[in-house]
Amino acid sequence: MAESFSLKDQLINADKVRLLAGWLAPVVPGFDADQFQRDVMARLLELELKARISWIAEVMARHLPDDFETSAALIHQALPPALDPTLTDDDFGDFIIDPFGQYVASHGLDRLDLSPPLLHALTQRFSMEFAIRPFLIEHKDHMFDVLMGWARDENYHVRRLASEGSRPLVPWGERIRWAVADTIPILDQLYADKTRYVTRSVANHLNDIAKSDPDLVVSTLRRWQKEGRQDTKEMAWMTRHACRTLVKQGHAGALELLGFRADAKVSIGPIAITPTDGKVAIDTKLEFAFDVTAERDEALIIDYVIQFQRSGGKLSEKVFKIKQADLKAGQTLRITKAHLFKGNATTFRLYPGAHQLTVQINGRAMGQVGFELV
Repeated sequence: MAESFSLKDQLINADKVRLLAGWLAPVVPGFDADQFQRDVMARLLELELKARISWIAEVMARHLPDDFETSAALIHQALPPALDPTLTDDDFGDFIIDPFGQYVASHGLDRLDLSPPLLHALTQRFSMEFAIRPFLIEHKDHMFDVLMGWARDENYHVRRLASEGSRPLVPWGERIRWAVADTIPILDQLYADKTRYVTRSVANHLNDIAKSDPDLVVSTLRRWQKEGRQDTKEMAWMTRHACRTLVKQGHAGALELLGFRADAKVSIGPIAITPTDGKVAIDTKLEFAFDVTAERDEALIIDYVIQFQRSGGKLSEKVFKIKQADLKAGQTLRITKAHLFKGNATTFRLYPGAHQLTVQINGRAMGQVGFELV
């Protein structure tokens, strides 16, 4: 039987620790590379990914000078070459750089003369979106000015950090709890960027904002479209990506931006399901089909929503995509789909019991059918 894949072991392991020691040993006076590796490996394998990064930073602090100013200078000297600045996307660097950022956040939080420049250098090797967040929390005014400057930096990794580091809901990241409108001036500098790595972050940032202030997202995107500073195709892609949550919710302004009507004049026929008795076994598929008929010319986003049973009798909903379609007045489209209820998924556990499937068109519920997961 094949061994299960371990992301933490791929990203942070003994070889990576040896690499880190090899960077530090030539520049840190008295640095004992072998002892550093033994100290790190004493606990590393028992820890999860984020804990491994914190642990390495903690051990690193024991092997660096106590004075942060001295250690910051040594880290600058120890860093490997920056990532290729001629690329524009998918160049993420090496995770073993991340403990440097954790060290800076833990030991240099009050050294605004030293820490932001060091994070500027580090993020050109691996994104510092987690390390920067304590600085945004403790020193908002100063760091806002820093991010505004970084948004115009010549290095696209630095520009991306101005957006990604200040995202309201970045995965795994500490909440900075700025008002969501506070970061719009930063995004105003970045949305016209020519690199997808940056514009993807801007779109994800807006999608975060959409969860608390949808109208701000729509008005910002509408303003950017009118300004015309971004390529038309890239602006359209950013708009779709930024509005993906709002489209699922049927937000009229977001749908309008994308060329869809929230009040689409369509009807659907009965939803036929297989198994016909409505009893779906875990690790099998629910198949369903229905007709969509347009009363006028319509651009449609057709989704389905499953209301799942959760532990303790709670319910949760997940939206799944079917397709986009353009229908002429009087045209009927037949939709068929199958949904696999995978029982051993690590990210979402299934619970037997009553479930519901809802067809959603342009964000509006159009028809429902119940079934039982057994």
